[in-house]
Amino acid sequence: MSEHADIQEPGLKLGEKPPRVPESVERVIGAAVMGLLCLITFGNVLVRYFTNASFAFTEELSVALMVVVALVGASAAFATNRHIRLTFVVERLAVERQRQLELVILLACFGLFALLTWLSASYVWDEYRFEVMSPGLGIPQWRYTVALPVLSFIICLRILGRLARVWQTTRKQASKAGG
Repeated sequence: MSEHADIQEPGLKLGEKPPRVPESVERVIGAAVMGLLCLITFGNVLVRYFTNASFAFTEELSVALMVVVALVGASAAFATNRHIRLTFVVERLAVERQRQLELVILLACFGLFALLTWLSASYVWDEYRFEVMSPGLGIPQWRYTVALPVLSFIICLRILGRLARVWQTTRKQASKAGG
């Protein structure tokens, strides 16, 4: 028996299957990026402490890595049904209404991340085309920003997978009730 058996696991209990691609992929990537971020920051602190100088490039690299961590975390949240929603209202509805509302929410989230994918890909293309260089290291800026459309697209795939699973469960439940 667990010490916190009374605490409910987050996410709606809609009865759908788990994702085909486990969220452990995102967890491993997120942990690796966080570890790299810690090493870069710690190295910068050590250099600053011992030499009274700073690695200016670590800030631009840290910001890029934080964006990666945020998007990888969002992907894992959609895969495991732990994305942000108004649970106070949604959890008080009947399960069938929860499924219907979840479908609407997932469609809205898909639209948002599809738009983010499109716009950020356009932004990366502009940075590549106009040869924008990063201020700290002087490398092409698109090397940092290319993570945004790629990870946004992966989030779209995660949302579509969850949408399909919830849709299948909704149809299965509707056929049981009707037949």
